[in-house]
Amino acid sequence: MNLPTTVTLGLVAIGAHVGTLQAQQAPAPVPPPTRPPPPSGPVEVNGIAAKVNGHVVTKNQISFMLAPIYSQLAAQFPRRGAEFERQFKVARDGIIQELIDRQIIIDEFKVLGANIKDAIIDEEVKRQVRELFNGDEAKFLQELKRSRLTMDGYRKMTREKMIVQAMRANQFSDAAPPLPNEIQAEYDAIKATLRDTAKDRISFKKIFLPKLDQDNPAATPDSQLSLAEDLTKQLNQGKDFAALAKTHSRDAFAAQGGIQENVPRPDLSPEFAAIIFDAKADQLLGPLEDANGFTLVVPTRIDFGPAPALDGKVRDMIEERVRRKKTSAQYDRWIQSRRKRAMIEIKSM
Repeated sequence: MNLPTTVTLGLVAIGAHVGTLQAQQAPAPVPPPTRPPPPSGPVEVNGIAAKVNGHVVTKNQISFMLAPIYSQLAAQFPRRGAEFERQFKVARDGIIQELIDRQIIIDEFKVLGANIKDAIIDEEVKRQVRELFNGDEAKFLQELKRSRLTMDGYRKMTREKMIVQAMRANQFSDAAPPLPNEIQAEYDAIKATLRDTAKDRISFKKIFLPKLDQDNPAATPDSQLSLAEDLTKQLNQGKDFAALAKTHSRDAFAAQGGIQENVPRPDLSPEFAAIIFDAKADQLLGPLEDANGFTLVVPTRIDFGPAPALDGKVRDMIEERVRRKKTSAQYDRWIQSRRKRAMIEIKSM
């Protein structure tokens, strides 16, 4: 395997979009359970989640990567419960394994003396801020701070992720070249994830119930959630959305039956945008929870931003995805063999 000294990577498609419906209602994501409130005793600044060949995988790394996933799950499952725990555990375990495999591959990369240019790292960080945080750099920096990660630390994580992509591409560079029909099929399958999401727009109907209702001093967060669940049942039984919104909703659009039209995606918080833009028109969603209250929403029209043309860097990236699929079985065998040789210790979370 001959890996060039400087590895140039194309675009990377990551379909993770992440948490309220209006910007003015959008709170910071609920912190994952791996970051508990400050204890009265000594504080663990950055615990160890795993060790790989003597290198440490920290809980802060896992916490940061989990934050968007946790925010979306917390919005979808206000009462948490078994399904919330199951999906969260699957995500957490997957991230831990990803970070372990990443360190195994990085060890081999270092032996080769290869490198990735800083400009490529800069481009990838900008892409992640755009796709994971709706382009909101302040929200991104806020999550870094909450996870006790520096920008240098995040850039290091990004560099390592791109090293893995480069190593995998070069490890199996002898794969059969992608055929034109395979490239087109892969592009058609993922082009929606490559679109300019900042140009997404959506129209929807919404009922918002605050956790503390000034018009009803007796209301509690639990009673408001129960009311949201009851309204969901009524809507599923065919009750008129506009009528219920005018009676119960507590936002600026209640008098219009909760209707909001042509709302740009950047005006929505990332986790809620992820949920409603992935839904179908006329699908009832909720109750969805944020720090302020509970939301029932029905998208009525979704207009996605434009996808890039199948040329240049996009074509390079699509071709790489096709190669990766063709060599996935080879890669699985290869990484399994490296895992067996590595010294891996996973700590309890």
